[in-house]
Amino acid sequence: MNNQERIEKDLFGEKALPAGTMTGIHTARAVENFGSVGGFVNQRLIRAYGLVKLACVRTNAVLGYIDSQKAEAVEKACVELAEGRLAAESNIAALQGAAGTSTNMLVNELIANRALQIMGNNPGDYQTISPLEHVNLHQSTNDTYPTALRVAAMFACGELEQAVSELADAFQRKEKQFADIVKLGRTQLQDAVLTTLGREMGGYAEAFSKDRWRIYKCRERLRTVNLGGTAIGTGLGAPQKYIFMVADELRKITNLPIARAENLCQATANWDEIVEVSGILKALAGNLLKVSNDLRLLASGPVGGIGEIILHARQAGSSIMPGKVNPVIAEMVGQVAIQVISRDMAITLGAASGQLELNAFAPLIAHNLLEMLDELIFACRVFRTHLVEDMQADPARCLSNAHSSTAIITAFVNKIGYEKACEIAQKAASENRSIREILLSQNLCSEEEYDLLTSAQVVLSLGFKN
Repeated sequence: MNNQERIEKDLFGEKALPAGTMTGIHTARAVENFGSVGGFVNQRLIRAYGLVKLACVRTNAVLGYIDSQKAEAVEKACVELAEGRLAAESNIAALQGAAGTSTNMLVNELIANRALQIMGNNPGDYQTISPLEHVNLHQSTNDTYPTALRVAAMFACGELEQAVSELADAFQRKEKQFADIVKLGRTQLQDAVLTTLGREMGGYAEAFSKDRWRIYKCRERLRTVNLGGTAIGTGLGAPQKYIFMVADELRKITNLPIARAENLCQATANWDEIVEVSGILKALAGNLLKVSNDLRLLASGPVGGIGEIILHARQAGSSIMPGKVNPVIAEMVGQVAIQVISRDMAITLGAASGQLELNAFAPLIAHNLLEMLDELIFACRVFRTHLVEDMQADPARCLSNAHSSTAIITAFVNKIGYEKACEIAQKAASENRSIREILLSQNLCSEEEYDLLTSAQVVLSLGFKN
């Protein structure tokens, strides 16, 4: 060994590590075994783990299980981890064996070595502060990993709720802006009845408002943690006072509505709440996919398609077709939605694949849940700022499409009857004439009546009778 290395030991023997590295032998083994498969552990989980470890060391210090000097250094290191200041040292494969033990050990080693530096010692001086004897005291991966995931997910859900709420508000503003623009409503991609562009936008706003409420309720599904349960929820090795205090301490630190599970074994073995939350996020993804596809259709062409709305041009759309502009934001949102729906399946299968008292696929579940939250937050924000807020209508195109279609006859069914309306629609199609022209030529309505029955005021009142 040279002065640029240190030797650490584990169950399998010794290993030389760079002297100043902030991680230890357990992390080194994980890097050798798992590389970077699946990318790296989501930083939300690492930061939340810092908060969990902070709650643990404070509880242990209050109960006298760790002396004040060591506890103070460990606390400072936990805060730095929670604030993301140790992110450069915290990359480890997302998909790892042992139910997240490698992530827990990464965190233990980072906190221990940073605490040693804070005390003026060198990394690796585990006789002073040990990743296992001090940082992981009265803990297990079995309880700290799922707890950290829930903390991370609750914070992310708060961000997502805000992003979805702002997206719904943006569509509500478009509902008011486009309130008087009459257009075709379509079913099965065929002309159907008259509606307004504002009503269409209002439907999107309501869909995302429902998503916002569902996401708000996710906190209730995530708040119960198994912290203190240690190995498989038994509380093995942890004092009873610690078990009852540590979740309360985490609640104070995070200001989240955290509660200790009544049945720690059940909370350790089963991941059904995460599947439920994933399903709620999938519902949002479904709405994002549907709405983004709708907007792509409405903006299609613009000459050869529907062209009833105008999306802000964001970038050149082709390397060979001059002047072509694509709906790139809507396309991105749709792809994120499909990715999220795929992640929901991975979470469902991961949760269902758990065996007996522990789920070995916890890293798969955690990674996909936090990644889908990050993806949805980004997609909702960009959807709003880069598409919805500067989306414009083409009122002339909306009216042209409406008045050129035989579907406009539906506005006159109450006046002339269904059979007569069918006859006129067929005549207009076969003779390539407008509905307006035929109605006026047969004295079935006046110009004033035609304009009134196809106005936004009347269109919005159709179907609502006293």
